[in-house]
Amino acid sequence: MTGSQDNSVQPIAVVLLSGGLDSMVTAALAQERGFAVHALSVDYGQRHRLELESAARIAERLGLARKTCISLDLRAFGGSALTAAIDVPKGGVGHDIPVTYVPARNLVFLALTTACAEAAGARDVFIGVNALDYSGYPDCRPEFIASFTETARLGTKAGVEGAPFAIHAPLQHMTKADIARECARLGLDPAWSWSCYDPTPDGAACGLCDSCRLRKKGFAEAGIVDSTAYNA
Repeated sequence: MTGSQDNSVQPIAVVLLSGGLDSMVTAALAQERGFAVHALSVDYGQRHRLELESAARIAERLGLARKTCISLDLRAFGGSALTAAIDVPKGGVGHDIPVTYVPARNLVFLALTTACAEAAGARDVFIGVNALDYSGYPDCRPEFIASFTETARLGTKAGVEGAPFAIHAPLQHMTKADIARECARLGLDPAWSWSCYDPTPDGAACGLCDSCRLRKKGFAEAGIVDSTAYNA
């Protein structure tokens, strides 16, 4: 865990910090709104460790109030190119839900983040989902976030006692270019974060998976340099 803020007078928010660009910007936005940020990262058996390393780096660079990483091995289920021996698509962003979708991942992760928030006495949860420039994952849509908010109210002690959780998705309706601009405005280094689904053996981003393509497109459209090293 890291800790450099005095949160004695600050409200606490728990942020789901994957280590990606969107979660980094979301954590910084939560700080900007005056929250003492408790970051939760999940080691779910993803095929590479770079995003977890990035999450730890982001927490340190932002001086977050607390950083926790828990293990939940979703390789036991498989069903995704991120948790099983399935090739990561490199042909471009399509219209169908791609094989990089991890079954119910955000549903599971939001439940964990809400549990973390309830234990910490927090009522605010932040997640960096985006429903504009994304790969079409169903658990990134506004209707999912709204539905989960009601589920959290019904399924928690805090919720049934009249202190429901606010689920914040500040990037929900932003383009990747908007997110790149927020990254620059907040003074964040894009290279602190990691987005690639299939890094090269020497640790460069592949540049061709959906996540790399969307990220590169966003920075290009924003006219902002992405300091990340890409292989293509």
